Amino acid sequence: TQDDYRKYVERDPALERRFQPIVVDAPDAITTVEILRGVKGMYEQHHDLEILDEALETAATLADRYIADRQLPDKAIDLIDEAASRVRIKHSTVPKSLREAQKELDAVRREKDEVISAQKYETAAELRDRELKLVTKIEQLDAGWKKENPDAGEAKVTADDIAEVVAMWTRIPVTRLDVEEKERLINMEDALRLNVVGQDEAISVISKAVRRSRAGLKDPKRPIGAFLFLGPTGVGKTHSVKKLAEYLFGEEDAMVRLDMSEFMEKHSVARLVGAPPGYVGFDEGGQLTEAVRRRSYSVILLDEIEKAHPDVFNVLLQVFEDGHLTDSKGRKVDFKNTVIVMTSNLGSSLIQSSGGIGFNFGRQDSETLDYQRVKDRVLEAVKDPQNGFKPEFLNRIDSTVVFHPLERAHILEIVDIMMKEVEGRVLEHGLVMQVTDATRDYLVERGFDPKMGARPLRRLIQDEIEDELSEKLLRNEFGAGDTVELDFIDGAIVVQTPKKKRKSRRAKANSSDSDDKQTVSST
Repeated sequence: TQDDYRKYVERDPALERRFQPIVVDAPDAITTVEILRGVKGMYEQHHDLEILDEALETAATLADRYIADRQLPDKAIDLIDEAASRVRIKHSTVPKSLREAQKELDAVRREKDEVISAQKYETAAELRDRELKLVTKIEQLDAGWKKENPDAGEAKVTADDIAEVVAMWTRIPVTRLDVEEKERLINMEDALRLNVVGQDEAISVISKAVRRSRAGLKDPKRPIGAFLFLGPTGVGKTHSVKKLAEYLFGEEDAMVRLDMSEFMEKHSVARLVGAPPGYVGFDEGGQLTEAVRRRSYSVILLDEIEKAHPDVFNVLLQVFEDGHLTDSKGRKVDFKNTVIVMTSNLGSSLIQSSGGIGFNFGRQDSETLDYQRVKDRVLEAVKDPQNGFKPEFLNRIDSTVVFHPLERAHILEIVDIMMKEVEGRVLEHGLVMQVTDATRDYLVERGFDPKMGARPLRRLIQDEIEDELSEKLLRNEFGAGDTVELDFIDGAIVVQTPKKKRKSRRAKANSSDSDDKQTVSST
């Protein structure tokens, strides 16, 4: 390789001048297809199957696009080899009855040969008849199996087989969309709205970007999407990204999260791509580049981006425009299959300090927020050359989303979502939890803070519900299968079972009856 030549030959001028360097560049995808056609016959003979031309073209195209750390034609040949192995194994799995019949036939033939060698011709004739019956049985079983599985007898490597191997290597979904996944992508907004309340614009722009990527219409040289989420604290910016990662990968932890408050100093910028040679941490790699190298298809969250050092934005410019970064060891890291989301509170302090905007409900007759005025003020603050972002940075972002300030109706939906989470944790202890409407109304009333978003509600649930539930569980006040009811009585949330609730009502009724009797006797 060129690195080896520079390291071992070029360093010695006397040795170098005795060689004539010939640079062999990696072929492009078209040339790779011709190379694959040349080696196709050997792999067909080795794996005993047919490799279609569409598989060769797909291998060259997908290897060039999605496998970044290796060269053509080597990576395309490996794709063909592994796909052929998978197809051969899949087609070699015959029914158990057919395998047993074949084993019995082999045993009969061996026994027949031994009998003939011993000149026992009568026994050999019986074994021959048995052999013919087994051959007929195997032919019938084989015909029935091939009828049930039309492709079983003809092993062929298709474009879909190549795409499955690429998806397995890179975790990037490059296989053709089936009906179920198409339906899932079309209904992506509805699924995300179940967990993200009041932020339709953010859900819409993310869903459109993912659909463009899966349909194959996005720019192949840029990330799936680069978004800037703006808005005050507690409105669901980070929560939206978590739910996106959960929807795409099945778990919230699948996203790569970097808190940009850790990158406020100039020297800390190197941690993104790795420390340079001679510095501490050179062997560890960069936090951002290593995470993307391990998982090419991922959601990247850059939290509180306004706190980062200005040099961080210079690094991100290359990611947004070219879709790749080079780490400290010279390796090219591909960001073309990532969704990059940056969150920021920039401009929210300006909005909260202005009395006319809908963050101060005491000065408004209604709770309807003037969202357009909120959005305009935030965007003005973002474009401010002194305290905002540079124009070249904003110009490379696909969409800037200003999150809608939460209203009372939104808080009611969030209460239901949070209480479902608590119900799930209570269910793990064998208990069923019921929440009354009075409790929900109390949580909305006490947990609604227009300036702080939904976070006060989470603290309220923790302090008044989870703490009391924890104490009662530790005291063994509930048994397996009990129903736990959360009710709002006399200005406080009460955690009790319906049985105890009925007893307390009877006790109150009895006490009121005794009071009435005492009143009558005194009169």
